[in-house]
Amino acid sequence: MTRGLEDLKAALVQFSEARDWAQFHSPKNLASALSVEAAELLEHFQWLTEAQSRDLSDEKKAAVAAEMADVFLYLLNLSEKLDIDLMAASWAKLKANGEKYPVDKAKGSMKKYTEL
Repeated sequence: MTRGLEDLKAALVQFSEARDWAQFHSPKNLASALSVEAAELLEHFQWLTEAQSRDLSDEKKAAVAAEMADVFLYLLNLSEKLDIDLMAASWAKLKANGEKYPVDKAKGSMKKYTEL
Protein backbone atom coordinates (compact mmCIF):
# COMPACT_ATOMS: atom_id res chain seq x y z
CA MET A 1 0.00 0.00 0.00
CA THR A 2 1.44 3.32 -1.05
CA ARG A 3 0.99 6.07 1.48
CA GLY A 4 0.74 9.58 0.14
CA LEU A 5 1.48 13.10 1.22
CA GLU A 6 -1.75 13.49 3.20
CA ASP A 7 -0.99 10.30 5.15
CA LEU A 8 2.48 11.62 5.93
CA LYS A 9 1.08 14.98 6.99
CA ALA A 10 -1.42 13.28 9.32
CA ALA A 11 1.31 11.10 10.83
CA LEU A 12 3.50 14.18 11.33
CA VAL A 13 0.68 16.03 13.11
CA GLN A 14 0.04 12.99 15.31
CA PHE A 15 3.76 12.67 16.08
CA SER A 16 3.93 16.34 17.11
CA GLU A 17 0.71 16.24 19.14
CA ALA A 18 1.81 13.14 21.06
CA ARG A 19 4.89 15.06 22.19
CA ASP A 20 3.09 18.38 22.81
CA TRP A 21 5.41 20.07 20.32
CA ALA A 22 2.78 22.17 18.54
CA GLN A 23 3.50 24.95 21.03
CA PHE A 24 6.97 25.26 19.49
CA HIS A 25 5.91 24.91 15.87
CA SER A 26 5.06 28.45 14.87
CA PRO A 27 5.59 29.25 11.19
CA LYS A 28 8.62 31.36 12.15
CA ASN A 29 10.20 28.53 14.15
CA LEU A 30 9.49 25.96 11.47
CA ALA A 31 10.99 28.18 8.76
CA SER A 32 14.08 28.66 10.95
CA ALA A 33 14.38 24.92 11.58
CA LEU A 34 13.95 24.27 7.86
CA SER A 35 16.87 26.58 7.13
CA VAL A 36 19.04 24.81 9.71
CA GLU A 37 18.20 21.39 8.26
CA ALA A 38 18.93 22.62 4.72
CA ALA A 39 22.34 23.77 5.95
CA GLU A 40 22.93 20.34 7.50
CA LEU A 41 22.09 18.80 4.12
CA LEU A 42 24.53 21.14 2.40
CA GLU A 43 27.23 20.22 4.91
CA HIS A 44 27.41 16.71 3.41
CA PHE A 45 28.51 18.23 0.11
CA GLN A 46 30.90 20.82 1.51
CA TRP A 47 34.35 20.48 -0.01
CA LEU A 48 33.33 17.76 -2.47
CA THR A 49 34.09 18.17 -6.13
CA GLU A 50 31.21 18.10 -8.61
CA ALA A 51 32.14 14.52 -9.51
CA GLN A 52 32.34 13.41 -5.87
CA SER A 53 28.93 14.94 -5.16
CA ARG A 54 27.46 12.70 -7.86
CA ASP A 55 29.12 9.51 -6.59
CA LEU A 56 28.27 9.21 -2.89
CA SER A 57 29.01 6.08 -0.91
CA ASP A 58 26.01 4.13 0.37
CA GLU A 59 26.76 5.40 3.89
CA LYS A 60 26.95 9.02 2.76
CA LYS A 61 23.81 8.63 0.64
CA ALA A 62 21.92 7.31 3.69
CA ALA A 63 23.05 10.34 5.72
CA VAL A 64 21.99 12.67 2.90
CA ALA A 65 18.62 10.91 2.69
CA ALA A 66 18.07 11.47 6.43
CA GLU A 67 18.81 15.18 6.06
CA MET A 68 16.57 15.43 3.00
CA ALA A 69 13.78 13.83 5.03
CA ASP A 70 14.31 16.39 7.81
CA VAL A 71 14.01 19.22 5.27
CA PHE A 72 10.91 17.65 3.74
CA LEU A 73 9.21 17.04 7.08
CA TYR A 74 9.80 20.60 8.29
CA LEU A 75 8.49 21.94 5.00
CA LEU A 76 5.45 19.69 5.21
CA ASN A 77 4.84 20.76 8.81
CA LEU A 78 5.09 24.42 7.79
CA SER A 79 2.62 23.87 4.95
CA GLU A 80 0.19 22.29 7.42
CA LYS A 81 0.51 25.19 9.88
CA LEU A 82 -0.13 27.75 7.13
CA ASP A 83 -2.84 25.68 5.42
CA ILE A 84 -0.93 25.67 2.14
CA ASP A 85 -1.49 22.85 -0.31
CA LEU A 86 2.16 22.08 -1.00
CA MET A 87 1.41 19.97 -4.07
CA ALA A 88 -0.79 22.67 -5.62
CA ALA A 89 1.80 25.34 -4.80
CA SER A 90 4.54 23.20 -6.34
CA TRP A 91 2.59 22.58 -9.55
CA ALA A 92 1.80 26.31 -9.79
CA LYS A 93 5.47 27.18 -9.26
CA LEU A 94 6.60 24.69 -11.89
CA LYS A 95 4.16 26.25 -14.36
CA ALA A 96 5.36 29.76 -13.48
CA ASN A 97 9.00 28.68 -13.88
CA GLY A 98 8.14 27.24 -17.29
CA GLU A 99 6.84 30.64 -18.31
CA LYS A 100 9.87 32.47 -16.88
CA TYR A 101 12.30 29.99 -18.43
CA PRO A 102 10.98 28.99 -21.86
CA VAL A 103 12.91 26.09 -23.38
CA ASP A 104 13.96 28.05 -26.46
CA LYS A 105 15.65 30.71 -24.31
CA ALA A 106 16.76 28.80 -21.22
CA LYS A 107 17.97 25.45 -22.58
CA GLY A 108 21.59 24.92 -21.56
CA SER A 109 21.79 28.32 -19.87
CA MET A 110 22.28 29.11 -16.21
CA LYS A 111 21.18 32.72 -16.65
CA LYS A 112 18.41 34.10 -14.48
CA TYR A 113 15.12 34.69 -16.31
CA THR A 114 15.71 38.46 -16.22
CA GLU A 115 18.88 37.92 -18.28
CA LEU A 116 17.45 35.62 -20.97
